[in-house]
Amino acid sequence: MRALVRETRINPDGLVQPLFVVEGTNVVQPIGSMPGVSRYSVDAVVRECRELDAVGVRAVLLFGIPDEAQKDAYATVNYDPNGIVQRAAAAIKDALPKLLVIADLCNCEYTDHGHCGILDHTGDVDNDQTLDLLAKTALSYAHAGVDIVAPSDMMDGRVAAIRTALDDDGFTKTAIMSYAAKYASAFYGPFREAAESTPAFGDRRTYQMDPANGREALKEVRLDVEEGADIVMVKPAMAYLDVVRAVRESTDLPVAVYHVSGEYSMLKGAAERGWIDEVRAVEETLTAIARAGADVIITYFAKDYLRRVRA
Repeated sequence: MRALVRETRINPDGLVQPLFVVEGTNVVQPIGSMPGVSRYSVDAVVRECRELDAVGVRAVLLFGIPDEAQKDAYATVNYDPNGIVQRAAAAIKDALPKLLVIADLCNCEYTDHGHCGILDHTGDVDNDQTLDLLAKTALSYAHAGVDIVAPSDMMDGRVAAIRTALDDDGFTKTAIMSYAAKYASAFYGPFREAAESTPAFGDRRTYQMDPANGREALKEVRLDVEEGADIVMVKPAMAYLDVVRAVRESTDLPVAVYHVSGEYSMLKGAAERGWIDEVRAVEETLTAIARAGADVIITYFAKDYLRRVRA
């Protein structure tokens, strides 16, 4: 009877698995603060994608982690045609042409200072100068076979700059999934270990959103829609479901939600200690995100969840 009248169902095809890619060969590095999640070299990430495809994961979100020696103040390795994301995307598309490849588009993993943009002489992020860098990187991703670029830097005007660059180079079908409402959250801690992207100084509150602001999220979403975004995202998930609902009601575009590292690690940590039932807690959490209005859910639980429900 419950199944017959259930109002909300998790869409298996709408789950996206994030993946961290590093240099090297045959590398699988477990991430201490994210039990069950690892960093992969390009060859290893292809093997992981084959496993994801086998359990029904239809899309992956790539994060590149270059060697420390490759980082500089201008994130030049980010748009290198032979960069880590470019090589990983090409290898995945060669092995699994139908797997949707999304590439996170930011600079924090590639700069020696760990911020998401180029810094000016005062040490602040130069928004406009960063736009050129983002556009150049988006083009390099598209040339490598990336299906969707996902700018996560929260620079003003980045969607328009990226859309113009892609269209001018003939990539009119490359979509943009914008991190439209990305909050300066405490729930990103494990990710910064995973991506080795902790800022060398200061924090990112000057360009990420104040967790207290809801109406501002709608403004940010509206601007990205006007600039040409194809999908808009709210990040994080669990503490922002009211924002997800408001965004869902404000636009007809698909809405994505990122169930972030800290949210994942809290559930895994509690489950490992026997404090919660992991299977039920994950099901309840993903259902709540879908009930709030998410069409796309980016979650580190995608593989395990789909392995279970499609077994």
